[in-house]
Amino acid sequence: MNTINKYTFYVAFVASMGGFLFGFDTAVISGAEAAIQQVFGLSDYWHGFTIAIALIGTIIGTMICGKPVEKYGRKLTLQWVACVYLISALGCSLVVDWYSFLFFRFIGGVAVGASSVVGPMYLAEISPSRWRGRFVAFFQFNIVFGIVAAYVSNYWLAGIPEDWRWMLGVLAIPSSLFGVLLFTIPESPRWLVKQGREDAAKQVFEKIGAQSIVTELAAIKASLVTATTDEPLFQRKYYKPILFALLIATFNQLSGINAILYYAPRIFESAGLLRDSALMQSSLIGLTNLVFTMLAMLIIDRVGRRNLLLVGSIGMIVSLGLVARGFYEDSFSGYSMLFYLIGFIASFAISLGAVIWVLIAEIFPTSVRSKGQVLGSMTHWVWNTVLSWTFPIIVGGSKFGAAWMFGFFALAMLANFFFAWFVLPETKNKSLEQLQDELTTN
Repeated sequence: MNTINKYTFYVAFVASMGGFLFGFDTAVISGAEAAIQQVFGLSDYWHGFTIAIALIGTIIGTMICGKPVEKYGRKLTLQWVACVYLISALGCSLVVDWYSFLFFRFIGGVAVGASSVVGPMYLAEISPSRWRGRFVAFFQFNIVFGIVAAYVSNYWLAGIPEDWRWMLGVLAIPSSLFGVLLFTIPESPRWLVKQGREDAAKQVFEKIGAQSIVTELAAIKASLVTATTDEPLFQRKYYKPILFALLIATFNQLSGINAILYYAPRIFESAGLLRDSALMQSSLIGLTNLVFTMLAMLIIDRVGRRNLLLVGSIGMIVSLGLVARGFYEDSFSGYSMLFYLIGFIASFAISLGAVIWVLIAEIFPTSVRSKGQVLGSMTHWVWNTVLSWTFPIIVGGSKFGAAWMFGFFALAMLANFFFAWFVLPETKNKSLEQLQDELTTN
């Protein structure tokens, strides 16, 4: 299937808006974190905890969304997620004390965690196999677009009275839009088949322009024949998708990507830049992320997931190694820090950034896909929480703290290269049911 109708693109656009909110919510804190530490008088430890509270929420969000997404469907769960995003944004902009701030950031994290599970799952289940990589990568593109929007918004709002409140509160606008637009898209056809609503699934396939509806429905039903009502994920036959999900999510975070995104202004300030200049260079980092994520979207179904990981790993190893050396030797000059981090972001965006949600969404069978998505997303957020909480503590704890952290990230990307080379199979241009046959052992 080389062409696709406009309605399917529209559905993918709306569903992936959850990625925009995901990206905006996780990156917007970078412009507000210094002010929040000052306003609430936080030590480095409690400052790290305050940043990490949203990430703790993401872990909870991934854990609790599995049952609703199976019982009530992908679409209704996304609508609930949009409401929680809205409440979090408004709450953070109106808080009166640190404890209420923690609460609203926490529930925002719950929304981020849930959307990281449900969004890619929905996109994978509604996409034709030849477009699945691009459609699920569209979710990642919107994450990055949200990050860029957060950086730009922070830059323009910086300096107004209580700017941190405005930075966090502006997310209420896209959250409301997302909630409204979700009423205009259909439910996942694979979920409908699983619920015994074959006629409704057929109508969805017709609307999105599927060419072989009878074949699609037969393959989905066949994939569910051996599944129980509540089939457990942790079985020997699923060890391959479980292993791949755990490793890709782990390496995604051990690259240091979110620690860098959350603390980008502070990293630039540590290299000698003033706050305004640091915020501007953070925006350039976000723009680079956007451009190379867009490139990854265009080529992921042609080049393949595995090849992107191999090329990106090399770029990340070199870039992170240069940052580590710069901090160790205290030798940053001019725009060297910016160039190194742009190199890292470009390499990450075209590889781990684009591949993670695609791979996790496609490697698990329909019968356990929601549980597999939860496992992969939760692994991602657990590592994110650990690194984001400890990053300011380690970096601020010694003269060479930043050098050790970036050196560790570089070594992790070396391991990622060998994972992609020796362990990971290629999944491009294969149906979800075909991948189930290949990756499930008897």
